[in-house]
Amino acid sequence: MRDDALGLVEDGAVAAKDGRIAYVGPRAGLPAHQGHVTDCKGAWILPGLIDCHTHLVFGGNRSGEFEKRLAGASYEEIARGGGGILSTMRATREATEEALIGAALPRLDALLREGVTTVEVKSGYGLSLKAELKQLRAARALPGAREVSVVTSLLAAHAVPPEYAGRRGDYARFVAEEILPRAASEGLADAVDAFCESIAFTLDETAMVFEAARRCGLPVKLHADQLTDGGGAALAARFGALSADHMERSNAGGIAAMAKAGTVAVLLPGATLTLRETYFPDIAAMRATGCRMALSTDMNPGSSPVLSLLLMLNLGCTLFRLTVAEALLGVTRHAAAALGLKDRGVLEEGMRCDLALYAVEQPAELCYWLGGNPCLGRVFAGLPA
Repeated sequence: MRDDALGLVEDGAVAAKDGRIAYVGPRAGLPAHQGHVTDCKGAWILPGLIDCHTHLVFGGNRSGEFEKRLAGASYEEIARGGGGILSTMRATREATEEALIGAALPRLDALLREGVTTVEVKSGYGLSLKAELKQLRAARALPGAREVSVVTSLLAAHAVPPEYAGRRGDYARFVAEEILPRAASEGLADAVDAFCESIAFTLDETAMVFEAARRCGLPVKLHADQLTDGGGAALAARFGALSADHMERSNAGGIAAMAKAGTVAVLLPGATLTLRETYFPDIAAMRATGCRMALSTDMNPGSSPVLSLLLMLNLGCTLFRLTVAEALLGVTRHAAAALGLKDRGVLEEGMRCDLALYAVEQPAELCYWLGGNPCLGRVFAGLPA
């Protein structure tokens, strides 16, 4: 029995060879084979989940700012007072690369236990050449400690560091001319991200960083229209960005441009919940234009201290009113597209055999339950993880 949206197959089977899917379909059609056989005992098999927007590697935490927000302070007020990203910057600069790796692993493990097999990790808490490269090296080291794929994004254009106070444009130029080329030359970044916002960087400054990314042959992503409708979605589309993320205030024109450009909208309900946002992404416009939607944790110490991608499935449905199919595609196929990965996120022959197994009766349960973890195990590149 098949479902038009998700392509569900009951009593199905998946076979792998050399880390790739060699067969997927009804068990009755499974070709004769040799090798190891695993009886999943009725579990649902999904593509390995993909968390396509995280700030997993950082120093310290900001629980104190959480208390301030509970007392009425806004995210913007805290940032302008020297907290927010700059608070984490100080802790990240002080930490050694080994300390950053050690702090990130428990956070990563929480995702892996839920069936995640690919994670994007951003820099953006170093805000200096040395510290940004340190963050990226720490992210690159994670697959050596765990069975996971890590995609890195350089987010040096995240905030203006204290040494560039009052010289935001100069810092954006430093990112474009110094940090970005160095990260690219050392092979530390798979993409370039930026925070285009009233408290961060202007459209022109962001465009300057994106032009530098083009020169270095790196695709771009964008933190867009989170606090204001500043035209970030349209800018992302103009540069053919892999994704524009947040989009709480993006207008319908920008969304239409993204759909035409193939740019994925990455929705981050954890930030919406934590910041008690009253603006939600325009899901109707995304559906109307065919703009693909991904879901992610936005795991970070300030605005989205989220350790569960399964929770984001529920919040995507309950807060943003996604359908079950939209939510599940948002952490598999569309999340892969948001990272420019064409070899995963869907169960098809020839794709990477990254799988997640769940003890549920229907996939809708993955979006339905709040708390708990029905993941029975993962398969990574064809082998049990």
